[in-house]
Amino acid sequence: MPQSNRLLAITPQEFVKYLNDKKIRKFYLVYDKKNKKVISSHKELKPLADFLNADKRDFNSHEGLFFRVSEKYNTLQGAFIHRTNRGQAAGGVRYWSYETMEDYIRDGLRLAKGMTHKNALAGLWWGGGKGVMAHNPAHSKKDAKIRESLYKEYGKFMSSLKGCYVTAEDVGTNVNDMANIFSTTRFTTCIPEKLGGSGNPSVPTARGVVAGMEAAVKFLYNSGLEGKTIAIQGAGNVGRPLVKFLFEKKVKKIIVCDIFPENIELLKKQFGSKKLEAYVVSKTDTSVFEKECDIISPCATGAIINTDTISKIKAKIICGAANNQLEDPDRDSKALHKKGILYIPDFLTNRMGIVTCANEQYGYIDNDPFIEMHLDKNWKYSIYKTSLDMLKESARTKQPTAKVAVKMADKLSLVNHPIFGHRGEEIIKALVKNKWHTAE
Repeated sequence: MPQSNRLLAITPQEFVKYLNDKKIRKFYLVYDKKNKKVISSHKELKPLADFLNADKRDFNSHEGLFFRVSEKYNTLQGAFIHRTNRGQAAGGVRYWSYETMEDYIRDGLRLAKGMTHKNALAGLWWGGGKGVMAHNPAHSKKDAKIRESLYKEYGKFMSSLKGCYVTAEDVGTNVNDMANIFSTTRFTTCIPEKLGGSGNPSVPTARGVVAGMEAAVKFLYNSGLEGKTIAIQGAGNVGRPLVKFLFEKKVKKIIVCDIFPENIELLKKQFGSKKLEAYVVSKTDTSVFEKECDIISPCATGAIINTDTISKIKAKIICGAANNQLEDPDRDSKALHKKGILYIPDFLTNRMGIVTCANEQYGYIDNDPFIEMHLDKNWKYSIYKTSLDMLKESARTKQPTAKVAVKMADKLSLVNHPIFGHRGEEIIKALVKNKWHTAE
């Protein structure tokens, strides 16, 4: 088996052992724009650079990928930086389990690229990046001391990158974790409210999903959400407030599933309505996509819109909060378009998390107009207006909505910051020049 395939096929824990055996604590994979190829900090890891150079699906000239093995608990920590023209790469740190290194790397690549698109379409002066920590199953995720150590180390990791990437909260990371990151770096947002941050962004994220749905039904039916049936996959921090906001819009019925019984019980206690059908599913159960409804709203895991689920979908609209909903963006967006399903890309509708925390340093006011304008129907970069523009362009050009949205986002993402220019790229060059991977 070629070395690149072997390194990609092993688990993150086996990869950490490989790094430890080679006495590698930190490494990078950085895109050399002049020669149009990825370079690796260590010759032993060149196979990973070769993999990125050959990949046509998820790698998209990402400016830099930086990694380290934690000082304790043998945990692989990564920072994936896609594009920094508009400003520092910004996006949350995900703490998740991965079966293989390829799964880990691909998730980071896709998430970082998604943040570039999300921040650009939102009109934010931030680039796109994502942090990913691969959970080591030898250590409990619930152990507070272990989490404190890992997240404080992640903060030190951010400081070592000199500000080319600013981290935030994502799946698997909570408010206490963010406080621990903040204790060792200034390069973070989503800081707890007690420390002057914006706190949990789940509620505004749900409001953003509703705005995307409203644009879709306006375009397709020239109506509002009243009388519609919505099926939601996931009843977590976004799914629950989403149910509340949809009932306020007088929808006919809401169908919700989740893998955690406690989430379903919370919903039933909160609403207890005949208009709510809530049930527990297994991790592999995708039956929610077979429901008779107007809108499917994925609010759980990524890569859930794929060849299998697309064949089941009866809804005419897909609009949800989960990141990277399309398993294969090109293939699946074409399949949805061919089937006549309007897909509102996740990076367009779930922006409110980064919107609420991206500019924390500028302070807060009630009903902040710089936040509320994203939920307005008239502002040029609002979720509703951008969604409508995308849908109209898709109809005009007969191209899939996802392709149109990416084209819109890419154009905006290549505009340099009006004050600092393409500073993130310069920071990455300096990290390479100063041999970041050898520094303690």
